[in-house]
Amino acid sequence: MAGLSATLREFPSREALAAELSAKIASILGTAIEARGRALLAVSGGTTPALLFRTLSEAEMDWAKVTVTLVDERFVPDDSPRSNAGLAKANLMTGKAGAARFVGLYRDAPDVEEAAREADDAISGLGLPLDAVVLGMGGDGHTASFFPDAAELAQLLAPENPKLVMAVHTESGGEPRLTLTMPAIAGAGFVALHIEGEAKRKVLATVVAGEKLPIRAVLEAARTPVEVFWAP
Repeated sequence: MAGLSATLREFPSREALAAELSAKIASILGTAIEARGRALLAVSGGTTPALLFRTLSEAEMDWAKVTVTLVDERFVPDDSPRSNAGLAKANLMTGKAGAARFVGLYRDAPDVEEAAREADDAISGLGLPLDAVVLGMGGDGHTASFFPDAAELAQLLAPENPKLVMAVHTESGGEPRLTLTMPAIAGAGFVALHIEGEAKRKVLATVVAGEKLPIRAVLEAARTPVEVFWAP
C-alpha cells in the first residue's frame, strides 16, 4: 500500500479471516502477558466483528490477565441493541474469554461530555499503550468514531491530543458517541483494520489513491504498520 504504513492481507472467506486474525491477536496478547503479566485489547463494534469475537473467545490463554475495552461506543446503555459493549459481551466475553476484564466507554452520566471525562479517567488507568487494537471502517471512510462530519474531527485526529477518550457529535453517526482518540489508537503495539465485502475494498482503494478520509489519518499515524484483513 504505497505511501502508507499498512499491509493488505486477503482471505478467501470470512471464516478464514476470523481464524487468522484471532490467532494473531491471541499471540500478541499472550506475548504481552509473558512480558509484563497483563494485556490490553481494544475492539470495535458494528456488524463485521461478531464472527471474529466468537472465534477469539475460544483462544487458549490466561484470559484473567487480559483487559478488553472498546475503540468507540454510542452514548447508550449496554442493554441497548445499538451498544458496542452489548455486542462484545454477547460474542467475545464468553467461553474462555469470559474470564477477561471488560472496561467499556459508556457511563451513566448526565451527558456525553461527562461520560467522556469519566471514560478518559478509566482508560488512563489501564496503563497504555494498548497491545492490540481491532478497527473497523464505514463506507464513508470513518474508523472509531472519526466521522468525516464530526465537529471534533480535527482534535480527534491530532497526534498530540492529551485526551484518550472524547465525546463525538455527528449527524451521520446518529447518537452522540464516545471514542478513543488518535494517540490511544495509533500508539498501540498492533493495529488491525478488519473489513469485509467489495464496497469497503473500494473505499480502501480510494484511500490508498490519496483520498483524505479519516481512516487514512490512522494509516499514516500508526506507530507500527497497520495490517488490513479483508475477505469478500
